[in-house]
Amino acid sequence: MAKKEKSSIHKEKEEEPNEEQQHPEEEQQNAESSDDEEEEQTFEELGLDPRLVRALSKKSIEKPTPIQRVAIPLILEGKDVVARAKTGSGKTFAYLLPLLQKLFSNSPSNNNSAPSAFILVPTRELCQQVYSEAISLLELCRVQLKVVQLTSTMSISDLRTTFAGSPEILVSTPTCIQTCLSNSVLQAEALQNSLSIIVLDEADLLLSYGYEDDLKALTSHIPKRCQCLLMSATSSDDVEKLKKLILHNPYILTLPEVGDVKDDIIPKNVQQFYISCSSNDKLVHILALLKLELVQKRVLIFTNSIDMSFRLKLFFEQFGIKAAVLNAELPQNSRLHILEEFNAGLFDYLIATDDSHSEGKEQIDGRSRKEQKKSKRHPKQKLDSEFGVVRGIDFKNVHTVINFEMPQTAAGYVHRIGRTGRAYNTGASVSLVSPEEAEIIQEVKSLLGENDGNESNFIAPFPLLTKNAVESLRYRAEDVGRSVTKVAVRESRAQDLRNEILNSQKLKAHFQDNPRDLDLLKHDKTLSKKAPAPHLRDVPDYLMDPTTQEASKIVKLARAAMGNENAPRRKGGLKGKFKRSRDPLKTFSAEAPKRASKGGMKRKSKDADAGPKHKKR
Repeated sequence: MAKKEKSSIHKEKEEEPNEEQQHPEEEQQNAESSDDEEEEQTFEELGLDPRLVRALSKKSIEKPTPIQRVAIPLILEGKDVVARAKTGSGKTFAYLLPLLQKLFSNSPSNNNSAPSAFILVPTRELCQQVYSEAISLLELCRVQLKVVQLTSTMSISDLRTTFAGSPEILVSTPTCIQTCLSNSVLQAEALQNSLSIIVLDEADLLLSYGYEDDLKALTSHIPKRCQCLLMSATSSDDVEKLKKLILHNPYILTLPEVGDVKDDIIPKNVQQFYISCSSNDKLVHILALLKLELVQKRVLIFTNSIDMSFRLKLFFEQFGIKAAVLNAELPQNSRLHILEEFNAGLFDYLIATDDSHSEGKEQIDGRSRKEQKKSKRHPKQKLDSEFGVVRGIDFKNVHTVINFEMPQTAAGYVHRIGRTGRAYNTGASVSLVSPEEAEIIQEVKSLLGENDGNESNFIAPFPLLTKNAVESLRYRAEDVGRSVTKVAVRESRAQDLRNEILNSQKLKAHFQDNPRDLDLLKHDKTLSKKAPAPHLRDVPDYLMDPTTQEASKIVKLARAAMGNENAPRRKGGLKGKFKRSRDPLKTFSAEAPKRASKGGMKRKSKDADAGPKHKKR
């Protein structure tokens, strides 16, 4: 099975540290299985319930991924499993499908006062995603299993209401479960009798997000017969801690096994580039990348602070580039809606703030990372501790990731790049590296094995952007950059937060009754008080050198070949009454019906008088 991905399986035993000699028959079994058999294996052959197979077929999922081929049979057998596979390899369905099937087979007569399955995740966004996937599968299977999710913002009464219907599956962060236990919302005895399976998703982040105490408190309530599953994209000391804390004698799955593991830290279908420039020149370079269309849309741009993300947004607005901002400061409803709109293709550029300070604790493949520098926090605004933009969010169809600011650690770089190239699609990354960030890029190259004498460059200089193209836009970029002051950034940040809070809370009931109005909310609205200059919207031909023009044509042809030209936009889907007023906030008027009725009566009378004359003529 050389040059192809496959998973290694070994069973962990404390007495025998030499894993290769433990199960020679398993090694032989893996070696004897051919690539063709694994590729042709279907979900039916894995032993999945026909209802789940039909549901996957309706989702256009016909074949299991490598991690699913190995993990699903083991989980169905009731084994404890630790699965390590790269981002986008299908880990969620690897545990969700067998979990649902095991609950299908349980007798419905058992009136359990506690859930049968816990799925613990580090972030609220990942909690929403797992919950949505489980609900979607159950609806397609037409099976009545109750799935609930808990958030830290729920009151004790809301938590009691959530458990009133005896849910079978609970998706939550560890903190919420500990809150339920400490307030007697969830009884410890009921948990001992009901809990049959527990899943730790994104396990390498659970401890680094500060859930260690909550998990230790939970372990005393987990029955010994409970099946434990641990899913992770990387291996670290935190993962080892969790294995010792919760699991007992698990099966260890690693994907891939063959070849150097470092080769697959970044998927081979993701091209990595960098641009060396000073910190002051980053605005000029990112303007050239986007305005000259040298990168494929949809684009995810990472910054290290919220202020920098708003500075970028204000800078883009002056050149007619619409972008939305995603950070931990925004309300949860707004964050989820921004993600939905971005994934649906309603805007092409999303500026995400990666201000997590816990990445420095992480390790990849046993390598320790340098301590992360403490990020400057906004002193007044409280940030959501359960929000993580780098991990656990399923960005769909992201073709390009741009690191406007380099992350503080190499592990952070790996997780950012993991937002593109998901589900084996192609992707690209472009990192703007200043001299102050040279140490981090060298650490990344060392992690990827580029400094081990390998001739192939994992991170190559970006070839499509020439010096002449950058210099042609320098005057415009520097002029606009000077106008984006700290005061303008602070005001726009406050304005955006006010808008999102209004959209998230005040009109929540209205949007539940009028879901189409929610589509009219734009998260890429212009925040700048100064109107963009018309001449900045387009780049004249005399500013573009022939090399840049050819590069732009190549990117456009590739975009057309991938079918990205006809991406959905708001204008195409708005007809009739939505065409007149795009802002749902302006539709609230008590006088509107009266004026409409008067106008309607006048028109009727006129038409009635004119009607007979026309007939006589």
